[in-house]
Amino acid sequence: MTNKTGFFKRLKALSLPQKQIFAIALCQRMLPNYQLFSEVCEFGKPQVLSTALELLWQSQYDKKLKFNLDVHLQRLEEIMPEPADFDVYGVYPALDAAVAVSTLLSAINAQAEEDIVNISKLSSSTVAHYIEAMSEQELEGQNLTHKQLDDYVFAHPMMEQEKQLQGMLLDIIELEPLNAEFIKGLRRDIIEADASNLGISSKA
Repeated sequence: MTNKTGFFKRLKALSLPQKQIFAIALCQRMLPNYQLFSEVCEFGKPQVLSTALELLWQSQYDKKLKFNLDVHLQRLEEIMPEPADFDVYGVYPALDAAVAVSTLLSAINAQAEEDIVNISKLSSSTVAHYIEAMSEQELEGQNLTHKQLDDYVFAHPMMEQEKQLQGMLLDIIELEPLNAEFIKGLRRDIIEADASNLGISSKA
């Protein structure tokens, strides 16, 4: 999501491999949300997400790589938290992270380009819901309409940052050749940046 005109038009115009790299990068960036929740609530196994992401990255430049999709989808299903079982907000972005990786695995296997593109919306939705939850007290009593609330969320600095990052990622992927060097470098940059779409660090 970005203010730059035609973001989704440009995103949909990418080749299938480009769309896949874009979505994998966003999923990698969401991983710390699950890691922190898992640590705080002693639930799940972040390594399941990490392993799936590692395979997704590698599969983009190693076309001989084979892995059992159903096994990884089953493992992901087993570590998805049920929001009703937890009284911490972190369960929601953690669930979004797990759903994003699971959705992407299935979508890449089926070459479902629309589902791959929708990872962009899921990442932005995680940010939007977080802004709403964190601003609840501030906005209490203002009786905002749905449009006013949407405008508030869309203009929030966290959403601006999300839009900026997705826009920069799209710019890079449009221009760079998708070889092993680029893909490994992009993965390394995201991991070293160590900040999720909510600003959460894996070392938090």
